[in-house]
Amino acid sequence: MANFTNTSEGISAVNGTFLDSEFRYVLFSVMYSIFFVLGFFSNLYVLFVLWRLREARAMGEIRIYMTNLTIADLLFVSALPFWISYYRRGGDWIFNDFMCRVTGSFFFINTYGSILFLGAISLNRYWAVTRPLDAASSDHRCRGIIVCTLIWASIISMSMPYLTVRGINEDNTKNKTRCFEGYHNGTNDEKRNIAVTHFLIIGMFFIVFFLVVICNFLIARALIYKSAPQSELYSETIKSNRSTASSCKKPRKTRGVKRKALRMLIAVVGVFVLCFVPHHIVQGPWTLAVLQITEGWGHVTWGQKTRQALNDAHQITWVLMGLNCILDPVVYFFATRKFRRFIMEHMRKLSRGEACSYTANTQISMDSRNPSQRLHSIQQHPNEE
Repeated sequence: MANFTNTSEGISAVNGTFLDSEFRYVLFSVMYSIFFVLGFFSNLYVLFVLWRLREARAMGEIRIYMTNLTIADLLFVSALPFWISYYRRGGDWIFNDFMCRVTGSFFFINTYGSILFLGAISLNRYWAVTRPLDAASSDHRCRGIIVCTLIWASIISMSMPYLTVRGINEDNTKNKTRCFEGYHNGTNDEKRNIAVTHFLIIGMFFIVFFLVVICNFLIARALIYKSAPQSELYSETIKSNRSTASSCKKPRKTRGVKRKALRMLIAVVGVFVLCFVPHHIVQGPWTLAVLQITEGWGHVTWGQKTRQALNDAHQITWVLMGLNCILDPVVYFFATRKFRRFIMEHMRKLSRGEACSYTANTQISMDSRNPSQRLHSIQQHPNEE
């Protein structure tokens, strides 16, 4: 099973010949090199920012999700040098079988860990918008820890076959050692089990994607079409102190909220649509094409050109999935105001050659406000705490 399900599967045995996409060797070598450099430094910087904001009460739960997603991205990035070497050698694995299994499993962990953690972040933002009073009064760190534990337990258990089954196999026609490429000449029943596993994973992805789209749509609608909820105390205070000047500023403020809501929606859903949706659309037909089940469920009669087109498309979608390791920090930037303000302030101070300790202290002190001040801030910017 692992020999089929774990990687881009650029080579598949079809009727005694190999179906290969030669362009992938250059494409993966170049793109993975870019992902490694940008992903390594951007995710390390994210960990630095999250560590400096560790005392911010309102960042409690979402910071836990961001930290775990960043760790998943770094696992993927740490495996890239091995795969860069693999593709630069034209698909020849020079390391041992254990490293093949470990680096291959990191791909799976990053892909579906990213999907689940982005889903958790979307649910957290939806909760912050629809229940601002609860968001202001508690940080819910325990809930974040429990959710992350369940996510890690799920993806690690799902990746166990890739760690326990032999990953390398010999390509005698080209005298190369392949890592998680090709599939064994099993029976139709064995191939159907592989196909079922693929389609279950595809189904799980689209369920999470549907929830993410719904959550972000409701967030945008709540911010655009509804007034932020207010406590009775602040409602009376605002009414008594409302002036002509503040009324004139309201349209501009409303437009700002709309822009922020739209940016967050595009950032989160955009990562899914760009990085994950194309792969999971192609994955189903591609699986049936390369398995070549001869009869019954899963049997297809596609010609060589169709199989080649599916294989080529699969390589491109595989590269797009790797792009998430450098796009996830963009999601963090738009998801929370504290994260965004810290980075902007930090960049300004670095450009002036100043120390960055004030930046962290300033952000943490913002969270030491009394509860009524924090509540008012959440009411004005419910999607950005």
